[in-house]
Amino acid sequence: QVQLVESGGGLVQAGGSLRLSCAASGSVFSTNTMGWYRQAPGSTRDLVAYMTTGGFTNYADPAVKGRFTISRDNAKNTVYLQTDSLKPEDTAVYYCNLVQALTTYWGKGTLVTVSS
Repeated sequence: QVQLVESGGGLVQAGGSLRLSCAASGSVFSTNTMGWYRQAPGSTRDLVAYMTTGGFTNYADPAVKGRFTISRDNAKNTVYLQTDSLKPEDTAVYYCNLVQALTTYWGKGTLVTVSS
C-alpha cells in the first residue's frame, strides 16, 4: 500500500502563488508516475500535470501552461506543484496521485481558493 499526503493549499489573492507538496510513503516502487489533478465545485476531477521518476513531464491542462510547474524529489518520494499567477478559476481541490504497477493511489486533496 501507498499513502499520499498533500499540503500547501490555502487562500490566496489573484496573481499570487502557492507551492503544493505531496509526499508518498509505504511500498513506493523506484519507477512510478506522480501527478496532480484538480476538481472545481460541480466539476469533474481533471488531470493537471504528471511526472515520471525518469523526469518525463506532461502538462495536460492548457490553462496552466506557463503558470504551473511540476517537479519531484525521487529520494523523498515527493512531488510538487508550483502554482504562479493564480486566477479565480484555479480554485479547486488539488489531488495528488501515484501510479505504479498498474495501480493508482490517491491523496485526500488540498483546497486552493483564489480570491479576485
